[in-house]
Amino acid sequence: MKTYVTGATGFIGASIVRELLRDGREVRVLVRSASNLSNLKGLDIEICKGDLLDTASLQQGLKGCDVLYHAAADYRLWTRNPDEMYRTNVGGTNAVLEAALVNNISKVVYTSSVGTLGNPGNGMPGTEDTEVSLADMVGAYKKSKFLAEREAERFIARGLPVVIVNPSTPVGPWDIKPTPTGKIIVDFLKRKMPAYLDTGLNLIDVEECARGHILAEQKGIPGRKYILGNTNISLCDIFKMLQEITGIPAPKVRLPYTPVLMAAWLNEGFSRITGREPLIPLAGVQMAAHHMYFDSGRAVRELGLPQTPVKEALERAVTWFRTNGYA
Repeated sequence: MKTYVTGATGFIGASIVRELLRDGREVRVLVRSASNLSNLKGLDIEICKGDLLDTASLQQGLKGCDVLYHAAADYRLWTRNPDEMYRTNVGGTNAVLEAALVNNISKVVYTSSVGTLGNPGNGMPGTEDTEVSLADMVGAYKKSKFLAEREAERFIARGLPVVIVNPSTPVGPWDIKPTPTGKIIVDFLKRKMPAYLDTGLNLIDVEECARGHILAEQKGIPGRKYILGNTNISLCDIFKMLQEITGIPAPKVRLPYTPVLMAAWLNEGFSRITGREPLIPLAGVQMAAHHMYFDSGRAVRELGLPQTPVKEALERAVTWFRTNGYA
């Protein structure tokens, strides 16, 4: 069975490729000509050069494949030109799913995000069915992924067998950029995290998140969503875990939300003038206003999603960042 993976050079995508190879699968990946291939070094895979918006390269790449994992996305909390993010996340999803339909792909796993789901905002976990609208989306990334998920649903209505997975916050190895959560870990290791906001996340080991994608292909019902998450945990408790792992003292100062939000607005305005990424991304601060807690019970029950303690995932992330010179 030949499997096509987009986003294979990224954090989740690289782990999906490794899990597929562990299962003995034949893997073909889409990479841009300028992509950093370090996450794929030494892997027995077929590399196809192309782009999500290049229909010809998508058609050629999917030819002869049975399954598609569409994990590619532009994941940033800030961009000076949001149109670029919409082109990749919305337009790219449309293009790759259209190519999958033409090539009669037997199963598609689309990587969305818990950011597209409803969140009660009162500390209670959101589910796949919590009510939500575009107006609830904060920032270009969440808006673009919300619209991309609607594209996936449109293709489901056209008969393409798409299973949607909504990863929470993965941590672990191969976070080369790193992601915003990975940057928090790196800053902690560099002792650049003197204080914290009162917020919370749902963490999952990135390899178990990748395994959840494969379980979604094998057991998931087309048209159904599955939250790939594990433990709901406050940012304060994440730092306490990191202190236990590393011996580095966790920050003890909790910042008031309003002054940080005001600073983020000022930082955002300055970044739009200079083009430099803000030190305090506004979207990140706005998201932190609520504990982003989610219930992954459906994926555990219906897919058998593994639930290893997240402290082990944080330990692996710390080891990987240190081994690779991030801290």
